[in-house]
Order: sequence, then C-alpha cells, then structure tokens
Amino acid sequence: MHYLKSNKKKLFVLLFVCFCVATLSYLQTFSVIPERLTLLEGEEYIYNFKSLYFVNIKADNNEVLKLNNSSIKANGNYLELISPLAFKTQKKGTVKLNFKAFGVIPLKTMQVDIIPSKKLAACGNTVGVKIRMDGILVIGVSEVDTANGVRLAPAKDGGIKAGDIICEINNKKLTDIRDMIKQIDNSKGGKLDIKYKRNNTVYSTTIYPTQGVNDRKYHIGLWVRDSTAGIGTLTFYDPETGSFGALGHGITDIDTGMLMPVNSGEVLESNIIAVKKGEQGTPGELKGIFMENKPPMGNIYKNDECGIYGKVYGQNRIFNQRLYPIGIRGQVKVGPATILSNIEGNEIQEFSIYIEKVARQSFSGPKGMVIKVTDKKLLNSTGGIVQGMSGSPIIQNGKLIGAVTHVLVNDPTRGYGIFIEWMLKNINEKAAAPIGETKAG
Repeated sequence: MHYLKSNKKKLFVLLFVCFCVATLSYLQTFSVIPERLTLLEGEEYIYNFKSLYFVNIKADNNEVLKLNNSSIKANGNYLELISPLAFKTQKKGTVKLNFKAFGVIPLKTMQVDIIPSKKLAACGNTVGVKIRMDGILVIGVSEVDTANGVRLAPAKDGGIKAGDIICEINNKKLTDIRDMIKQIDNSKGGKLDIKYKRNNTVYSTTIYPTQGVNDRKYHIGLWVRDSTAGIGTLTFYDPETGSFGALGHGITDIDTGMLMPVNSGEVLESNIIAVKKGEQGTPGELKGIFMENKPPMGNIYKNDECGIYGKVYGQNRIFNQRLYPIGIRGQVKVGPATILSNIEGNEIQEFSIYIEKVARQSFSGPKGMVIKVTDKKLLNSTGGIVQGMSGSPIIQNGKLIGAVTHVLVNDPTRGYGIFIEWMLKNINEKAAAPIGETKAG
C-alpha cells in the first residue's frame, strides 16, 4: 500500500514537471514569434526561434512568401522551430501566418508585410508645413453672456467637447471657420443640426445659438481651429512615385493633443535663420521662415502617427538627390550612425550619432530606437536634438534606416527615432507627447 502511494506521488510530481516544462516552452515560443514583421521584396531572411515545438504554419496568402524555399501549402507546412526558418519574399503584399503547435494547439498569428526593395533619396532639408484640417477642431467650450444676465453654453449642453471635429452644420460641409461663423450668423438663433466626429465615430446634435451681450452677435460657445503651420524636416523622397515622407510623427493640435485630419496641405521651402540651443529641461528650436515668394514644393494628403506624406511638384525641388537602399528593423544595430539635418540656411549637413537601443516592437510608432548625438559641431550649435529636426534621416551602414522624432527634455543630446519601414508602410495605407519629452518638430 505504501509502495502504491509512493509511486502515485512520483507520477504526480513527474506529470507536474512535464506540465511546467510544456507551459514554459509554450510561453517562450509565443514570446519569440513576433506579431508583425516587415520584409523587403525579393530577399531572404533567416530567423532562429530556438523552440522545441513542431509547428504547422498556414497562410492566408500563399503567393507572397516561401518558407524554407517551399511554397506554403493549403493545409500548411510542418516545420521544426529548433532549426532556423528561412523567409523568402516573392512580391509586395501582406500575409498572415497562423502557427499551431503540433498542428493542433493555437500558438500565434504573425503578420508579414512585404514592401518594395527600392532606393530612396534621404533628404534632411527643413520645410515649411501648412495643413488645413478636414473639419473644424474644437479646442475648448465656453459660456455666452446674454443680455438678460444668464450665462448659456449651447455647444456644451448639446454634448460637444474639446477634441471633437465639427463636420457639418445644417447638412453643409464646413471647409473653414468662416463657413461655421456664416452658418451661426444666418441662423438668427434658430436651430443648428450639427454633425461632429469623436474618435472616428460621427454623432449628431441640435443646438440653438444665443445672442451675446457685448457684440449682439450669435454664439454657440466654442473655441475652434481649422489649420496649423510649422517647421519640420523632409525625411525621404521616392523618385519612382514622386511621394515624400516627413517628420516621423504626426502633427497634433497643441491644445487638445488630437491628430489633425488633413483636408489639404502643402510643403514650402524654408530657410533657417536662427537656432535656440537646447538645455536640460528646455527644448531647443530651429527658427526658420517660409519662402513664400517661391511656389510650394508639394502637397500633403496624409497625417498619421508616423509622419506626414504627400507628392513633390517635380524632382528638381529636392535638395539632396543621393539615393540610399532601405534598411529594415532587423538590420538596425546598436552602434554608430549619422543623421542628415539642416540647421543653418538651407545647407544639409551630416552629423554623427550613436544608436543606444533598438526596440524590437511589433507595432508601428515613432519610438523605435534611442539615439544620442555625438557630433561636436551639432552639440555646439544646437545642444543636441531640437524642435524642427523631426524627420532628419538616420543613416547606418550606407542604408536609410529611420528618422529622428523626439528629444528628451531632460537630456537634449538624446532622443528617439522611428524605423523607416513604418513610414514606408503607412504612406500606402489610407489613412501628444508624454511628460518628460517633446516632439523634435
């Protein structure tokens, strides 16, 4: 009897150990398989997941990628993850790979984005950026003092908040603030049917303007904005398509932190006339003027978290014509690199930096790497990274790998950079800084 109890106990311990090993192995395999990869068209990449699992990999698109030089079958390919796995890209596109341990246990779904392998002009020149919004951004709500001494808040009572975007009034699409004022004036206090957007959802409300005691005009109690302008840096230009990307981060409203939707916009040549040097706790700034006497360099059709995008009006408007191959995230290494920046007049210069950390993030965003300025000339001139340098191309081992995006407020010699693959991927997709840091443009 004692012998049986002892064997049961040993069996239980053995099963428990096996369960723990299997669970740890599963978690380890889950963690090493990225949720998303970006690869270049027509190239082969080797990944070593170092897992004991035998897996089945199915694809929702078997035309863009081969595994270990074999096409992905309809019922999936069975592979051992203990051995290196070769990804051979066939053509531009997106494929989702479904990993199942032993062909049964769901493990992970990995999205592979394949982008064209091409050479881009790394720019580095500052540009003037003008954006007209798609709609009217509410930056604040207020009360209206009326003649009878009562303070009313028509917009607030109608449910409108700061950060909302007014799209239509009485079925008329608004193109600028003047349209909005005209609709309010013409109402004479009558009802206004308003459509507004909040977090990509469209809402409707009805409000009644009230007459102000001071100017005798009708008001609804809103502070609004319909455009913005500033200085930033052009990152790349694609000579095949005429497209460009700039900034490396989106343009957000200074009051609400909202990403500003683009109705139209343009980039203009600019000239840097002064530099406010960055210091600990106080970000520096490139101070420039728009060359209004020259025609715009191009238009802007998109503003998202990874930058602004548009088309250039002629290749001769690009200052730096040197082409660089693309370096994707897996090719970026901790170590020396350079940036191209325009900190004086319209001259583009190359400055040395050091990449201190490379984040292996699976999601797009402007903080893919931590960089430190090491160039003495740049440190003497600007103190490091300053506002207006957002978008400065980052070059490593002869490849365009990303762009400068943010400066650390408490250490202006250091900041963040975005991987170039995220900017390139977002350019084809239709489409506020945390405490302690600020955007570099």
